[in-house]
Amino acid sequence: MNLRFLATLALCALPFAALAHDNEHSVTVSGDLTCIMSNGAPSHDMGTFPTRGNPHSYSEQDLQFCFPTNPTYTGQAIYGDDTVGVTTEGVPIRPYTAEYYDDSSPRGYSRQGDRDWRLQAMYDPASLGMDAQNAHVDHSGLYHYHAISHALADEAGTLIGYAPDGFEIHYSPSTATSSWQLKSGTRPSDPYGTYDGTFEGDFEYVAGSGTLDECNGGMVNGTYTYFATDTYPFYPRCLKGETTSQFMVRSR
Repeated sequence: MNLRFLATLALCALPFAALAHDNEHSVTVSGDLTCIMSNGAPSHDMGTFPTRGNPHSYSEQDLQFCFPTNPTYTGQAIYGDDTVGVTTEGVPIRPYTAEYYDDSSPRGYSRQGDRDWRLQAMYDPASLGMDAQNAHVDHSGLYHYHAISHALADEAGTLIGYAPDGFEIHYSPSTATSSWQLKSGTRPSDPYGTYDGTFEGDFEYVAGSGTLDECNGGMVNGTYTYFATDTYPFYPRCLKGETTSQFMVRSR
């Protein structure tokens, strides 16, 4: 597997105060598994937390991500864990939210809401307290990305990280485009209204409308590869390779 380490990323001007944290990560290859260990901090500045829309504070982590050293392509789309990947420097990629439509909540959504209508994080990232890198922290202080980080994308090369099945995740906006599109018409049930991207269910896969398949992937020189995209789903939401029993483990 072609493992590349990202150099120190250029500092980015954030729309609010930012904090710098020292990224610590290492990579080991043992038999069939490659593991990235990290403290969960990016090498770029992150926004200050808590912030409006996000009441949580950042905490350094003890993370381990293990995936097959030599990925096996199955061609069958499998949907699974909320953590869909890890960057080369050990920061998790988690594009989903834990919020659902809830007309009884003042915000209009909650963790106890309607599971058919999951909030789509990048429709209104400010409401979820995202920083300039399309990331924020969860209740445990875990910093994670919901969409492409401009600091990562500005680095030379396209490699962003790895999926749980071991296949690489790249960013190549000029050649790799999503085939997920907004549905036309209106929602058939509460919350009703026009499909506008507020919820995950507002999108559908339209084969051939972009260059990528339903998992935001495709063959590159004979090897299956995932891509981060500037439009929904932003990162792969399903996998087409064999995975390990547990991709992400955190000790604290």
